[in-house]
Amino acid sequence: MKLKLFAATALLCLGSLLSAGAQERVEQWGRFEAAFTGTPTGNPFNDVDLKAIFTNGNETVKVTGFYDGNGIYKIRFMPCEQGTWTYTTVSNMKSLHGKTGSLVCVPATGDNHGMVGVRDVYDFQYADGTPYYPFGTTMYAFVHPDTARENLTLKTLSQSPFNKIRICLFPKTYGHNNDEPRYFPFLKVEGMSPEGLNEVAVWDFTRFDTDFFHHLERRIDDLERLGIQCDLILFHPYDEGHFGFDRMSHETDIRYLKYVVARLSSFRNIWWSMANEYDFMRQKPLEDWYSFLETVAAEDPYGHLRSVHNGKIYFDHHHPLVTHLSIQNESVTDDFGRAGLVKDSYRKPLVFDEICYEGDYPNRWGSLSGEELTHRFWQAAIVGAYATHGETFESDDHIAWTEKGAILRGKSAPRIAFLRRLIEKTGSLKIIDNWRNLNTSLAKSGQVVIYLGRQAPKEWEFNVPTRVGWKDGMRVKIEVLDTWNMTTTPVDGEFVTQRKPKYEICEANGRKVKLPGRPYMALVLTPVTE
Repeated sequence: MKLKLFAATALLCLGSLLSAGAQERVEQWGRFEAAFTGTPTGNPFNDVDLKAIFTNGNETVKVTGFYDGNGIYKIRFMPCEQGTWTYTTVSNMKSLHGKTGSLVCVPATGDNHGMVGVRDVYDFQYADGTPYYPFGTTMYAFVHPDTARENLTLKTLSQSPFNKIRICLFPKTYGHNNDEPRYFPFLKVEGMSPEGLNEVAVWDFTRFDTDFFHHLERRIDDLERLGIQCDLILFHPYDEGHFGFDRMSHETDIRYLKYVVARLSSFRNIWWSMANEYDFMRQKPLEDWYSFLETVAAEDPYGHLRSVHNGKIYFDHHHPLVTHLSIQNESVTDDFGRAGLVKDSYRKPLVFDEICYEGDYPNRWGSLSGEELTHRFWQAAIVGAYATHGETFESDDHIAWTEKGAILRGKSAPRIAFLRRLIEKTGSLKIIDNWRNLNTSLAKSGQVVIYLGRQAPKEWEFNVPTRVGWKDGMRVKIEVLDTWNMTTTPVDGEFVTQRKPKYEICEANGRKVKLPGRPYMALVLTPVTE
């Protein structure tokens, strides 16, 4: 694992050293990078404007360059169409203006399916059309601990069911996460602390620490190699003046967003989360969040997914620049039907990115049992939405997975893997009748999935809404799923459908399915085709 990560990182670095004029072969949705040496001047982060115009003859893409330290300026480009692309730079610095070059975009290989976007209103897919079902986890300070812990986290992720991870760009100082990180996004300037800050240094908010961004980029690439989407949280309230990143000026916020997007928009596995719990950042008025959305959308030439995560108050998810819902609300995954109401209200893909965490924290949000978190995942899945895992167990170093990763200690992760395998087999789910039969969904594959939740019946009477479209006399096979013990048991024989006036389909001979009388059971009904 370590050797593969090292080799891939070395190849990435080698590609970065190619001269601006050299032609390079880049996979579709891969990353092209060109580096230029500029003439020293003032503050290169602020004073130099660098852009590049890429074209393949049919399409033109404008990308913004950035200063990467040590006199080096870079442009990055993600080609989304195959063929030859040429580029020309435009800059207010003479030594950077008018540079030209080309690349050849070749077909994607292996697990490169492109970036993730929206499909059919409620779902996600990769750029090549491959369906994507987000089964995520949360690890706020993934890029802020030591290298050994980060490598252990990557190893754990490689053996986990998670294909999306929510991480913070800014460090936290909150609860169980008070360690000072190695790197910061801005350069420190020694001196007296400004009023309201606890740090014994001040930040030069006009200059970025490129070492921090190099490290962040390596870790995002590590996630990509594991097939994991990086849902990058751009702001958060877990600072309270300790670092001061939660109360920068609006001008600094916008400058920061532009620099981050210039550096990272060519990474195909990036999602932009404007904030975690945006409404808890009291220093920022509501209009700032619309401004942040507009800035990120304008600066990102590829249109990566964008969201605004809430604390108590939902953001305006109807806003056209919000691509999908990233919602915190535990109650909507507690009982049948509630999650579907949220989904139907906005008509966008829905991810419940915080439904409380499995753990033993004294906080009510960090003390779910594994059974309860798994149940909430199923409550999201049965309506065609998705949920995000979190784990907050006290460990030897008092740092939980949701804070800084390392290893998983809970019981929900393998059960989430069981659910993920089902969804990838059946395809996305959709409630058949969103006013009744709230535990019954039709899968993309044509199967019916029924989740019984906390009920513990000893038998199930065949009953499916007529909206499923099945005719009389159809033969159906049934499997019983124990979602906690992760078993799938086929029921002997076949069931024959018979429509009842006016809303139900039953079993023609009154046959029932025997059940073990335990909670968290599900059934999968598969029509038999000739």
